[in-house]
Amino acid sequence: MNDKKTCLYDKHVALGALMSPFGGFIMPIQYSSIIDEHTAVRTACGVFDVSHMGEVRITGKDAEKYVNHIFTNDVTNAPLGQIYYGMMLYPDGGTVDDLLVYKMGVDDFFLVINAANIDKDVAWMKEHTEGFDIKLDHQSDYYGQLAVQGPEAEAVVEEVLGLACKELKFYTAKTLPAANGETIIVSRTGYTGEDGFEIYGSHDFIRANWDKLIESGRCKPCGLGCRDTLRFEVGLPLYGDELSAEISPVMAGLSMFCKLDKPEFIGKEALVQQKAEGVSKKLVGIELKDKAIPRHGYAVVKDGQPIGEVTTGYHCLSVDKSVCMALVNADYAKLGTEVEVQIRKKTFPGVVVKKKFYDKHYKK
Repeated sequence: MNDKKTCLYDKHVALGALMSPFGGFIMPIQYSSIIDEHTAVRTACGVFDVSHMGEVRITGKDAEKYVNHIFTNDVTNAPLGQIYYGMMLYPDGGTVDDLLVYKMGVDDFFLVINAANIDKDVAWMKEHTEGFDIKLDHQSDYYGQLAVQGPEAEAVVEEVLGLACKELKFYTAKTLPAANGETIIVSRTGYTGEDGFEIYGSHDFIRANWDKLIESGRCKPCGLGCRDTLRFEVGLPLYGDELSAEISPVMAGLSMFCKLDKPEFIGKEALVQQKAEGVSKKLVGIELKDKAIPRHGYAVVKDGQPIGEVTTGYHCLSVDKSVCMALVNADYAKLGTEVEVQIRKKTFPGVVVKKKFYDKHYKK
């Protein structure tokens, strides 16, 4: 299968970005350096091309009922503009994908899914439409998306792009008329731990506004390299690492986004059982007492025996520590538990800590 290109591909190449396959697309990994771009988002403002993400529109009189059926969070009587984070699950509790659900109208929901899972997710959604009076509109080929992130993001979106966003609260969205006559979506969520906005529009709109941001000099182009370091150090999961068909939200510590008091959703029974009986593995944070860097798949060891493996690991740029998230046997998940991480042929001592290695700075 050939990797696809986003509507901004030529812009990235012109800026000299290091390009690499990700989620079925050729995406920018970095422009200057991961450290420079990471720092820009933590201290000022950066912009990411996230046009590879998937979008699905669910409309019709059963839209709310259907979304509640396939989604772990509860969108019952959701206020217009509210955004919810949650998962779609297999019946055994494994994760199909994690996603965002936007309530855009009385019977209108906008779902944002991960790029690598687009085909799988859309097939899963279609498979479960029977009995629901809805229209499922796969819109991924229409939308491009920019993510403007950092403490100066609000000022940049308002002043450089001319998009009114100040009144948006965390995890809310709205539609706006664009100068070219189309209707765009602006939301305030973020995947970096900083204040930030997502802008969804046609490919032409996204290309024009990317140019405005770069030409302004107030917004640094950022690649997926620092997107991963940023999300990781504030404890945000990445599908394929901290969530998967084998990793349930309960294992990943994301039960708060699974509303077990809802009448039903796919996978609910499995989660109820996991909560009652406990799970065999849990996702934890580990801080190493050395500067060695753990990587995905490295073994976590206790008394010479493997007890789990690293899901994501980095030298955490914002706190200057070597840390990782790891899925370990539940008996060793307690905070303060001393473990070791095997890095190549050596083991390095570490301790189980909270998964949030750096405090978030969202604007509530």
